[in-house]
Amino acid sequence: MADYTVEKIYTSDKRTMKLVDELLNNEGIKRDKNLDYTCGVFNARDELVATGSCFKNTLRCLAVNHEYQGEGLMNLMISHLVDIEQERDNWHLFVYTKVSAFKFFKTLGFYEIARVQDQLVFLENRPSGFTDYLAQLDSDDHLKLKKSQKVASVVMNANPFSLGHQYLIEKAAAENDIVHLFMVSDDSSLIPFEDRKRLILAGTRHLNNVIYHESGSYIISSATFPSYFLKDSETVIKTQAQLDIDIFVEIANYLGITHRYVGSEPFSQVTSIYNDIMVRELQERGVTCMVVPRLKVDGAAVSASQIRLALKEDRLDDVQRWVPQTTLDFFKSAEGQRVIARLHRSTNVVHY
Repeated sequence: MADYTVEKIYTSDKRTMKLVDELLNNEGIKRDKNLDYTCGVFNARDELVATGSCFKNTLRCLAVNHEYQGEGLMNLMISHLVDIEQERDNWHLFVYTKVSAFKFFKTLGFYEIARVQDQLVFLENRPSGFTDYLAQLDSDDHLKLKKSQKVASVVMNANPFSLGHQYLIEKAAAENDIVHLFMVSDDSSLIPFEDRKRLILAGTRHLNNVIYHESGSYIISSATFPSYFLKDSETVIKTQAQLDIDIFVEIANYLGITHRYVGSEPFSQVTSIYNDIMVRELQERGVTCMVVPRLKVDGAAVSASQIRLALKEDRLDDVQRWVPQTTLDFFKSAEGQRVIARLHRSTNVVHY
């Protein structure tokens, strides 16, 4: 395709980024807030006629000017993005796309994981990727489960691990024979995953019926869920909840999970709506969603957002009231101080 070239577009190039936004908007797409690489396809007159981006191991914000569709530009752009991902050593790739584009991605070697009605399809470039993930969950299970046992799950970001998180897991562990704890391993949180994982393990080591799993790319965090081609915030919430539920039910059926425990959400309107959808939808799919009232300290619900704010403001006395000793010890360590320094630099540590 000699008449077209693919070039990286830098965020500092305001003029070209404006053209990217205009192209995306014309094709009914908003630029996603989470992107770490963007490219453009330019014609012989140096006009931007297509654009695409990556975020970690996902392809995002793919659009071709409608006047140039049918000329193979999407194939050209995706081939470029796949090359970029492989240069980064990302070989297992994912894409979220409109249902109308599913057949196109299928021809490029992507396979469906789940879909939400007429809103979205979630795909990967490995035919057995999700099946392999399920098998890995089973291999991580060192306890032999019996069908008669009561099996529950908790999905947790723990940013950071608090007394509230500990309380939720302890309740699930006390009421069930086995608890599968899925730790959200995406690294978009202010506290890195390896630190969050360490705090979860330290804060639950007294429980002997918890099995730990990293979520991988299949349990999707709100920080990385794509919203750029969904029409409004309510649709985004509902679509993410439905996608999460569809994938989780597959996991639940595989592991024999019958209950999912979540904390009530007095602070975040988005998470509250998400929980309401989850309760209804999971019940219809044979999984009971247990919404556990938030743990309160001195009459106030424990909040990870408030803990991050207190860390940012160096109020360790407040933090001490809301976290286990293991978490407090971490933040007093040299590694924890580096995380606090990161919070100092952040302009937004409270999520609504």
